[in-house]
Amino acid sequence: MRYLPVLTIAGSDCSGGAGIQADMKTMSALGCYAASVVTAVTVQNTVGVSGVDLVRSETVAAQIRAVMDDIRPVAVKIGMAGDAATMCAIAGALKAYEPKAVVVDPVMVSTSGHVLMPPDAIDAFRRYLVPLATLLTPNVPEAEVLSGLTVSDEASCHAAGLVIARDSRCPVLIKGGHFGGQDKVDRLYAADGRLAEAYATEAVCTSNTHGTGCTLSSAIACFIARGLPLADAVRQAKAYVTEALKAGSGVEIGQGHGPVNHFFNPEKMLKV
Repeated sequence: MRYLPVLTIAGSDCSGGAGIQADMKTMSALGCYAASVVTAVTVQNTVGVSGVDLVRSETVAAQIRAVMDDIRPVAVKIGMAGDAATMCAIAGALKAYEPKAVVVDPVMVSTSGHVLMPPDAIDAFRRYLVPLATLLTPNVPEAEVLSGLTVSDEASCHAAGLVIARDSRCPVLIKGGHFGGQDKVDRLYAADGRLAEAYATEAVCTSNTHGTGCTLSSAIACFIARGLPLADAVRQAKAYVTEALKAGSGVEIGQGHGPVNHFFNPEKMLKV
């Protein structure tokens, strides 16, 4: 008997709302054992990001090997990966272990507009991290970068999903949080670009949205680790994020975009 381990590879958020801290809260709340590999230390709070220090790529790779050799995570979430050298190191280290699933969240720009993936690293992202992915989870601005298309409505979202899925040869979940309207719709595209499922939820009226993308991708990794098929894992993860948004909507912490309430209904640690 052992706990169900899931690994996050991401940057650290000292304010606790996003990045590796949000990932570990999510994994813990969903009953998984959270292991972590830190790729960067960010200087940020609820107002914005003011600095980023990257961890040496050799140290990132060494962290991955240490965790995979010993803890053997079932699934992996990759968030902020930093520069091209770090992406290469992540790919080289992970390839030897073949985890059940790798959810890649292409963290390119923070909610406050801070660039977290320099333009010269985007080609490295495509070369090193995309081939590892079981699922890509871009938001609308990230989908525009990856597809080269403007995404402004359902039709253009379908066009971008087709391009990204066919280029990456893996399923793509384009998150709909940047679209206006009463409903927020996330769209899952199969590896051939076909729309597999659309997940619509009523928008939650709150400014506490810091770390929602990190939370969603981590939740998907957890539900895949727990044995759910991809479409069901996405559905359950989106429901978790929606409830976390609702539970944290009336709470004030910080002066900007506060975090969601990850622990609105925590599960006991799962054993397998």
